[in-house]
Parts: sequence; structure tokens; C-alpha cells
Amino acid sequence: MAFFQKLKDRLFKSSSKIEEGLDAILDEAPAESTPAEPTPAKAASAVPARAEPARSEPAPVEPAPPPRAPTAPEPPRPEPARSEPARSEPARPEPARPEPSGAGGPEARGGLVGRLFGQEKGRVLDDAMLESLEELLISADMGVETALKVTSNMAEGRFGRRLGAREIKESLASEIAAILEPVARPMPIYRKRPQVVLVVGVNGSGKTTTIGKLASQFKAAGKSVVIAAGDTFRAAAVEQLQIWGQRAGVPVMTAAQGSDPASLAFDAMGRAERDGADLLLIDTAGRLQNRDDLMQELAKIVRVIRKRDPEAPHNTLLVLDATTGQNALNQVDIFRKIADVSGLVMTKLDGTAKGGVLVALADRFGLPIHAIGVGESIDDLAPFDPDEFARALTGL
Repeated sequence: MAFFQKLKDRLFKSSSKIEEGLDAILDEAPAESTPAEPTPAKAASAVPARAEPARSEPAPVEPAPPPRAPTAPEPPRPEPARSEPARSEPARPEPARPEPSGAGGPEARGGLVGRLFGQEKGRVLDDAMLESLEELLISADMGVETALKVTSNMAEGRFGRRLGAREIKESLASEIAAILEPVARPMPIYRKRPQVVLVVGVNGSGKTTTIGKLASQFKAAGKSVVIAAGDTFRAAAVEQLQIWGQRAGVPVMTAAQGSDPASLAFDAMGRAERDGADLLLIDTAGRLQNRDDLMQELAKIVRVIRKRDPEAPHNTLLVLDATTGQNALNQVDIFRKIADVSGLVMTKLDGTAKGGVLVALADRFGLPIHAIGVGESIDDLAPFDPDEFARALTGL
């Protein structure tokens, strides 16, 4: 529950974007409904029916001689009729009455005031509102297809009904969770020793930090772990892993800067076997998915690992930076072809308004989402919970 609260707090950029957008959508409702209510009043004032009240007014004015009351011809005279409306027109500020008496109370004055009055904004779910909701989800990087799926499923049984903000959020969260549920699975642990876990991703996605956190968590769970610092091109990555290794009491294998990472991975497997380690976590250098030479280097690491164990790597985790938004879809597509990605870890969800991309990834690829990260400390990487994520994303 503590992580959910942290997730809710740190998904603020994504959830606030959705909340603000939803407020704007609901604020459009008075613009559509207000004219509808006053229109009858205005129409009534324009119709000659208003002249009829004028007939009834002169009747009480001239009833002095009772015999003239039956003589109805006098009221229809055009002169009194014209003069009386002229007197009644200044009193026409009565159209102002429908405004306070209508639904334009706290609701029209804004969401905060409405909530203080115990009332909530609402709007009838129609085609225009559905289109606005689709655009809102797309702006949160959920993607066109996924946004259409979420809104169309949400509309079932609700179309034509007046919905408040809370009900809209609840129904959106329910549909989002339904997409995420099948892919929310922790990284499987096999009896195979060592279980080789290859960690891949683009530059700056958070691979090194993720490996350090995973190693620490597995160690705390009673597993013996070895780390291979396969990013041999970046000294900072090696130093970072060594710090994590010291914290967790996990050995870190390194190689000279610029040496062949495939060779290091091969040697690390031998050490993990000798040590009887449960898990071998292999870091790799960050590489752009559009750099063919770097992707081929990754393919070489996989080939060399399989020379030692044809079934390895047993897990290939792709670490994705949530701030990249829809670009994450391209990354999954390419890395899956080169390294046979088996699961995803999403980091930096606390620094972006594009949290919806996780829903798009689940909908399009169906790959397991093992964990999500919302910060730098060890407990900021946690197993992925679809319900908690969906509710935090929609601001519930």
C-alpha cells in the first residue's frame, strides 16, 4: 500500500494531465446545456403568447365600470396592447431567474466549488464527449488504437447517461486495468542454475540502476546473485554497479574498459556456475534501436551466451524510459527481434505525463510487465500491479 501511495503521488504529472483534461471536458457541458434551458424562456418571450398576459393586465386596469368587463373587444385594441408591453419590457430581467434556479449552481462555478457543495460536475456521455475522452487519452500517450478501445468499452451501457467525474475515472481505470491484467507478471524464477538474465535498453533508460535494485531485492529474498558489468564502454556504469554490489553483498564481474562485452558475459556464466549462483544479471551498454551496428553487437552477446547454454538467456528484460512516450513502442519492436525480449521494466514514471504508454505497450505486444520504477531508491522499483497503476494514472 505504501508503494501505491508513492505511485499515486509520483504519477502526478500523468494523472494531473488526465484530471485537468477531464475537468475541461466536463466544463464544456454547461456550454451545451445552458442554451437548451434558457431557450424555452427566450422563445416564450418572443412568442405573442406574452401579449396575452398583456390582455389580462389591462383587464384589471379598466374593470372600473363592471358592465365593460363582458365587452372583451377593448383589450384586443392594438394601442393598449402596444403600450402595456412597453411597460412590461423593463420588467423582463426575469430571464435572469432561470439561471440561478437551473443546474448552474456549484457545477457551473467550477469543480472545486462544486466539490465543496458536495456536488460533482457531470455531462451526458455522447459522441462529442467520447471523442474528447479519446483525445485526452491519446495526449497521455496511450496511442490511438488503445484509446479507442478504452473509450468504446467504457461507453457500453453508459452511452446517453449523465456521468460525473468520479464515475468516469472509475470506468476508465477499470478498462485500463482490464488491458494490463494479463501482462502483470513478476519475473519468473527457474530451478536452472544459474538463471541468466540479460538486461537491454537504449542509452539512459535506467538499466544499470534497475540491475542494482533487482540484485539487492533478490539477495534480500535469499537468492545468490552475480552481476556482470557488461557495459564495458562506460566507466560510470561499472562504478555504479560496484556500489550496488557492495550495498547488497553481491559480487560484480568487470572487464577492462573497451573490451568485448560478449566475452565478459561468457566468463561471467562460468563464474556463476562455479559459485552455484541462482541468478546472473548481465548489464549491457545502452544502444539506440536505429543503430544497426550496435544492435548486431547485442545479437553477438546473445549468440555467445548460447554457446555456453543453448537455453540462455532465460530472461531478457527490456528497460524502458517512460519519458520517451510512443518511441517505447519502436524500441520494443526492434529489441524483441534482436534479443528475444521476454519481459519489460518501465522506469521514470515519476518524471513524465506520458504514463499511458504502458497501457499501449500492454495492448500492442502483450509482453509481461515485471516491474515499474518511480524513483531512485531501492524500494522505488516494485512488482507491477495493474489495478493500482490504473487508479493512480486516472487520479483516483
